[in-house]
Amino acid sequence: MTTRVLLADDERLVRAGYRMILQAEPDLEVVGEAADGVEAVEAAPRLRPDVVLMDIRMPLLDGIAATRRLVALEDPPAVVVVTTFDLDEYVYEALRAGASGFLLKDAPEAQLLTALRAAPGGVSLLSATVTQRLVSTFARPSGAADPRLGALTEREKDVLRLVAQGLSNADIARTLVIGETTVKTHVSRLLAKLGLASRTQAVVLAYESGLVGPETSRATPQ
Repeated sequence: MTTRVLLADDERLVRAGYRMILQAEPDLEVVGEAADGVEAVEAAPRLRPDVVLMDIRMPLLDGIAATRRLVALEDPPAVVVVTTFDLDEYVYEALRAGASGFLLKDAPEAQLLTALRAAPGGVSLLSATVTQRLVSTFARPSGAADPRLGALTEREKDVLRLVAQGLSNADIARTLVIGETTVKTHVSRLLAKLGLASRTQAVVLAYESGLVGPETSRATPQ
């Protein structure tokens, strides 16, 4: 199965470098390029990429704002954000916007290829520990539960808490003594009910709503 990729970067030589790397991979296809966030958002519905490789700093519309618009599309692509700036604030805002992953521009080619292949399946490039560290640092609970949480069943809330603690589907299955396929179903349903595009967005919401906090342990939900 071929993964369709849209390249969004304001530097033509950077886009050319990405294209050269991806052209050597039989399962990755570059379907288009965009020189800014506006072009990326306009091109996505027409080109229907599986994933957008998105620079953060671009003219007219930056990568984070463009990511927000892309994940709001009826059939949204996954977004992997890339930047030269290794700042936690950028990573957090990218996750909050709905990005599936975050890469530095000097990341090894193997890491880039892994991110592009994994993102359409809803897999986050960031490790669970990094995601949890970022969200627990930058999320600011409002003190009131997000009203969207009321749509979740208690089991779905249990799953969301464990997702927010950085557990994989397999870990959640062992913790709740249910099948891994059942966990995947719960995750898909809670994302749909919450109107979210990715697990990383769900993690952000869980912290910001106060459903979990930095001090939350990995105890089995009661």
